Amino acid sequence: MTGRLRVTGRHAAVILLLIPLLYPIAWLFLASFKSGSEIVQSLALLPREYILDNYLALGDDLAGVPAWTFFVNSTIVAGACALANVASCSLAAYAFARLRFRMRGVLFAFTLATIMLPVHIITIPQYSLFQKLGMVDTFWPLILPKLLATDAFFIFLMVQFMRTIPRELDEAARLDGCGSIRIFGTIMLPLVRPALVTTAIFTFIWTWNDFFTQLIYLSSPERLTLPLALRLFIDTTDYNAFGPMLALSALAIVPILLFFAAFQRLLVEGFATSGLKG
Repeated sequence: MTGRLRVTGRHAAVILLLIPLLYPIAWLFLASFKSGSEIVQSLALLPREYILDNYLALGDDLAGVPAWTFFVNSTIVAGACALANVASCSLAAYAFARLRFRMRGVLFAFTLATIMLPVHIITIPQYSLFQKLGMVDTFWPLILPKLLATDAFFIFLMVQFMRTIPRELDEAARLDGCGSIRIFGTIMLPLVRPALVTTAIFTFIWTWNDFFTQLIYLSSPERLTLPLALRLFIDTTDYNAFGPMLALSALAIVPILLFFAAFQRLLVEGFATSGLKG
């Protein structure tokens, strides 16, 4: 009985801690059913009257572009970045964790040191490079860096995961005539699936919510992503713009929640089994 009360108390404490964290999200969803004037004048959680006008307004063109275009653009960019990051970081991690080559430790340390490098330092040189290549106002400046294994955190995550896998598997595969590429594809990738899913989820979410990088490279209305599209609603002289803006914000959260819920088990498993081993 005492143990059951202790567990119940812990659950109650967790719920109390979650309330201030979940309140802004709940307010966002409920405020999307309010009128523009009520959003500005009232901070109440529940609307006085539920209306669907804010969602229906999204059917109209925004800056001459349908709202669904912004969802498609965000999906293309976030999905491509997730796939590219998984592919490049897994290859780099395999090299650091399994292959033997000169200066491996120095290069791995240098890679980890880039975690402390602010992204703003490389923004101007990177922009100049893509401008000379004629890639500004396209999705390529957002996707191409992910193909170069630039996220040291995910490389470290996968290296730690791969170090927990017995080397006897590699040796047995080499006796059967497998090379490094085949060992990577047939042995390593299936065993490090939780780490791959973790990388994909966080890359997708961070890219989906990214505003700074996309603001620098994208300017044409038909190429804007959701974070940039929300900026088009900002008009201090028109309260009616707040309703559709909150409605689009609420819809923008849904794919992230579904993506996280679908892979939650593998995400937890990836962190639980890769962190401090090796």
